[in-house]
Amino acid sequence: MARLLIVACLLAIVLSLGSALVHLVRDKGESQKMARALTVRVVLSVLLFALLMVAWWLGWIQPHAR
Repeated sequence: MARLLIVACLLAIVLSLGSALVHLVRDKGESQKMARALTVRVVLSVLLFALLMVAWWLGWIQPHAR
């Protein structure tokens, strides 16, 4: 379950970054759409980090130190 949430969050981050790129090229960076897409990406990244910490704390995932 945790892996599915992590992959979904990573996919959403990549899609948000792609959306920002499209708005940068299409609007030449003059609209707020690019800034909003990048803000969404940052929020998703913070949520992913929090999800990883909670999943580790609950024992859903284990770090692999080598």
